[in-house]
Amino acid sequence: MAETSNRRSSSIEDYVRAIYGLAERGEAVTNTSLATRLEVSPSSASGMVTKLSQQGLVAHVPYRGIELTGEGTALARAVLRRHRLIESYLVSELGYTWDEVHVEADQLEHVVSDLLVERMAAKLGNPVRDPHGDPIPAVDGSVEELSTRLLDELPTGAVGKIVRVWDTDPELLRYLSEHAIGLGERIEVVERQPFGGPIVVKVGPQPEAATHALGKEIAQALSVAVR
Repeated sequence: MAETSNRRSSSIEDYVRAIYGLAERGEAVTNTSLATRLEVSPSSASGMVTKLSQQGLVAHVPYRGIELTGEGTALARAVLRRHRLIESYLVSELGYTWDEVHVEADQLEHVVSDLLVERMAAKLGNPVRDPHGDPIPAVDGSVEELSTRLLDELPTGAVGKIVRVWDTDPELLRYLSEHAIGLGERIEVVERQPFGGPIVVKVGPQPEAATHALGKEIAQALSVAVR
């Protein structure tokens, strides 16, 4: 694996990670969606996508939008490996909470050496999931996928385990922590209130499971492995 001196620019790494992240969620990847995710102007996003295309990292696919090439996917997963291992290390070894690590990892992922990242991985026992349940790509770029569904898609009566939180908003993560809604917790859909109302769920082991009414933003942020 290359050291930092052989890497692409931080802006290129940010873009391929953003494209990968949008595709991972099944969202359309366009100049507009990229601009929104990266908080840049649509013209800036368009210019960078052109540059990425010239470098063989992305391709425009008719009716589907912007897609990473094989080389682009490999680069995105290498960046994600660094990012998610840094998050894991900060939580496991340095006492950070899961709402504090994303911004730190955004900064560090571009400057840490591959040697340091692999030392972190070894120290942590080579984890395959980060503190938010996101899969950590292996050194060879492979990813362990879980069969999951968003809470927002589950019918009344569905029971499963929370395995991933898609949103990195610190306030949302703190809310989940304060209400003991975390990874590994049993969750049951009790009621789906009509007209876009909240989803009523029970979280935690029975019979002491706590009842919560969760809005759409949280329901679309939680991935559940359904039993």
